[in-house]
Amino acid sequence: MMLIIVILVVLAFIIVIANITVVQQSRAYVIERLGAFHSVWGVGLHFKIPFIDRVARKVSMKEQVLDYPPQPVITKDNVTMQIDTVVYFQITDPKLYAYGVEQPMAAMETLTATTLRNIIGDLELDQTLTSRDVVNTKMRAILDEATDPWGIKVNRVELKNILPPADIQSSMEKQMKAERDRRQAILQAEGQKKSAILIAEGERESAILRADAEKQAAILRAEAEKQSAILRADGEAQAILTVQKALADSLELLNEKAPNDQVIKLKSIEAMQKVADGQATKIIIPSEMQGLVGMASGILEAVKK
Repeated sequence: MMLIIVILVVLAFIIVIANITVVQQSRAYVIERLGAFHSVWGVGLHFKIPFIDRVARKVSMKEQVLDYPPQPVITKDNVTMQIDTVVYFQITDPKLYAYGVEQPMAAMETLTATTLRNIIGDLELDQTLTSRDVVNTKMRAILDEATDPWGIKVNRVELKNILPPADIQSSMEKQMKAERDRRQAILQAEGQKKSAILIAEGERESAILRADAEKQAAILRAEAEKQSAILRADGEAQAILTVQKALADSLELLNEKAPNDQVIKLKSIEAMQKVADGQATKIIIPSEMQGLVGMASGILEAVKK
């Protein structure tokens, strides 16, 4: 009898220990009692009533990632392409997640594929390739609203790869190459244009500088010629003044000495000699001086003999 009691106590202890559950961080347990939903266990130590309570589902509350394989989609202009999608989601209500839909992950994949086809079907090929942000935003809004009754919150949706058909891709590459060549030609033309403008501006500046230099040189030459003319005129005036002063001084001396007629006539002859040294071809000698000239010529001949 004692052995039976010990065995029962040990069994009860094992059952109690087996029904003590520790819920880890970022996890939640959905508990059913007698087949119906009872509660959701959060982080901590919990006790489950043996044979009455059971853990219906263990749910991770962390953000999760679903990377779907490429899906064939058709654009508005009837181009078939392959697009693979990445969905970031988080379970916010374990009860709805457990009882909202059968196989939530499969339902998410199907919903993502159909939503992607609907959105891409309204876009042309070029819009699809250049509107990833728009597609991501629309898909996130639609999926978040559709999965809310399942206790799932969609945080972000990303189109990872967009693969058009090979012929379309080849045409796009040729178009891109032609566009790059066109941009290169435009850049070269712009560079040549700027270079020509800079050269023309440099030549214009150089011509202006040369003209300014020539103008300054002409001004300096004119100033030099002006100063030279002034100096020559001053020199000639000074020479004339000197000659006139010397003549006046000689006349003054003659007047002081009271010269006779013979001296005056001799001075006249000297003046006539100076006149004869000029360009005149004919000289008229006054009658009163002819005799004196003849006498002077005779004296000169006697001196020569």
